[in-house]
Amino acid sequence: MKSIYFDNAATTRLDENVLKEMMPYLTENYGNASSIYKLGRESRKAVDEARARIAAAINAKPEEIYFTAGGSEADNMAIRGIAYAYAKKGRHIITSQIEHPAVLETCRQLEKEKFEVSYIGVDENGILKLDELKAAIREDTTLITVMFANNEIGTIQPIEEIAKIAHEHGIYFHTDAVQAIGSIRIDVDAMGIDALSMSGHKFYGPKGIGALYLKSGIRVQKLINGGHQERNKRAGTENVPGIVGMGKAIEMAYENFDEHVEHMRTLRNHYIEEVQKRIPYIRVNGDLERRLPGNANISFRFIEGEGMLLRLDLAGICASSGSACTSGSLDPSHVLLAIGLPHEIAHGSLRIQIGKYNTLEEVDYLVDNLEKIVKGLRDMSPLYDTFIKEGNK
Repeated sequence: MKSIYFDNAATTRLDENVLKEMMPYLTENYGNASSIYKLGRESRKAVDEARARIAAAINAKPEEIYFTAGGSEADNMAIRGIAYAYAKKGRHIITSQIEHPAVLETCRQLEKEKFEVSYIGVDENGILKLDELKAAIREDTTLITVMFANNEIGTIQPIEEIAKIAHEHGIYFHTDAVQAIGSIRIDVDAMGIDALSMSGHKFYGPKGIGALYLKSGIRVQKLINGGHQERNKRAGTENVPGIVGMGKAIEMAYENFDEHVEHMRTLRNHYIEEVQKRIPYIRVNGDLERRLPGNANISFRFIEGEGMLLRLDLAGICASSGSACTSGSLDPSHVLLAIGLPHEIAHGSLRIQIGKYNTLEEVDYLVDNLEKIVKGLRDMSPLYDTFIKEGNK
């Protein structure tokens, strides 16, 4: 059975053109980028070219891009790196309640190290409460870290406003843009972003490679000790094939940006409209306008999300009930709870992220199967049975 993939928020398929550009650095051009002979110099040149491509995509300088092993490391490098570097100035950090675990767990670890963290709430659509943010700022606040777009409900935050608030108080602003890169145009200079995390496998590049944009002049304490790679900020032999692939992938994402975004948005809107038309007792989560173009997160009342996923899998459909990084947890999504959903409704949620390879026929196949699956699960639900018997329609 062919697998139909709707979980592009978890990871994306490696683009064939990206793989083609990577291949020479996995075979004949395999030199260590720190070596001074020709084979090493060729690798160094490829790393520099990829760094320039990534910088150009977000309007940064090449020397402001630092390669990491992925988005989680980039988040750690930014948050912990800045926290440690400016600890004498203050030990207070502000973030939101709906961040990715890479940010939340990093903040919780810092709390164990005698830093203080304020977790700002969001409204019913997942938009950060700016008044609450302003009220949380203190004299010893050194960093505000808020994700660009949420990985579960797709809500896009008012990044420029948050950055402005931070800078008015002399605070650095970091954003986890792992879900946003490739789906939103980002200009770090115009938006006032001081640090930004990204991961190659979210925009049709390879896994195991990420990057941190760090504005010139901002200090971070090094977290990985060893050699002098990445201008002495991140030790470790460069992943040259991954770096090359990430550079190619981000360049392609923005070369075909308008076409790609329109394709995702059209299919996403069709999916939501069909589900609303054919399946009762649902709730679309997240802001309907300020959201990632391919994201749809819908709660189906009276059923468990895990049951939906297992039955969709039997139909050859890959989807998700939330973040892939929390899939081992039986608890409902912290994001859905933060926007005010009760546990029983949060448990019955399905997230899809449409990508550039999806088709209208695949979306229709998903809705056809979802309609049957939801009906079958509700027929077995005592909660649904009671709801209907009480005369609800």
